[in-house]
Amino acid sequence: MTAASSTTISNWLQKAQNSLEAGGIESARLDALVLLADETGHEKSWLLAHGDETLKASSLLRLRRAIERRTTHEPLAYIRGKIEFYGHEFVVDEHVLVPRPESEAILELLHEYLKNHTLEAIADIGTGSGALAISAKLAHPELTVYASDIDSACIELAKRNASTLESAVTFVEGDLLQPLLPVFGNSQQAYAILCNLPYVPEAYPVNNAAKHEPRLALFGGSDGLDLYRQLFTAIGGLSEKPIAIFTESLESQHDALQTIASKYGYIEARADGLAQLFSPA
Repeated sequence: MTAASSTTISNWLQKAQNSLEAGGIESARLDALVLLADETGHEKSWLLAHGDETLKASSLLRLRRAIERRTTHEPLAYIRGKIEFYGHEFVVDEHVLVPRPESEAILELLHEYLKNHTLEAIADIGTGSGALAISAKLAHPELTVYASDIDSACIELAKRNASTLESAVTFVEGDLLQPLLPVFGNSQQAYAILCNLPYVPEAYPVNNAAKHEPRLALFGGSDGLDLYRQLFTAIGGLSEKPIAIFTESLESQHDALQTIASKYGYIEARADGLAQLFSPA
């Protein structure tokens, strides 16, 4: 038996943790456990209880590659090819921004809004992996849900996620509202817009993991709000406007975003963390 084939779970975990810590990964132990659980199909608790079990040579090779990738601060979600968001598992890759737990606040605001208001449809602008649109449809199946993105690779991935999760969302490719004008341009239905557009200012320091994500999905110009300006300008040109707009941005940007929204007849109705809800004034 070779040394590689006699590597135990405990030995591998310690070596993997050491490698990740040397690379500056703060969650080294947990990341190693997660990658090992994915590879073996066992729960993390089982792995910790069976440290003397040996790992297959083929598994060790794949795990070595995974650890090498994580050592470069590549997001764990890209290495795993998946992430949980709002209770559902989404496939992700390097074409899309990794969904963050903070973005779930948009869905919570939507949920609270629907307790006292009626919507017929929603549009998720800049959908990426489809996490917001798909989660909204699963939580509120009575709504008609549309989603747009300028990147065809994002649209294909979002469609894949919608199919896997059996969420009936209509995806269209194009810039911001433009591909949805045939639907909402002169719509008489009560609809809302969800949008987690790129809002990071160009000079804003991002962590090493974010440097692996697509710049197009992160940065929004010098103050981070260029795309929101474009979106509200487009909304201002609609004959039938959305009755609610849900956004995400840095809390330090909220006042500036409220100023932008007010130019087109919207005021902040509520905020939760990074999320804001704008309603007609």
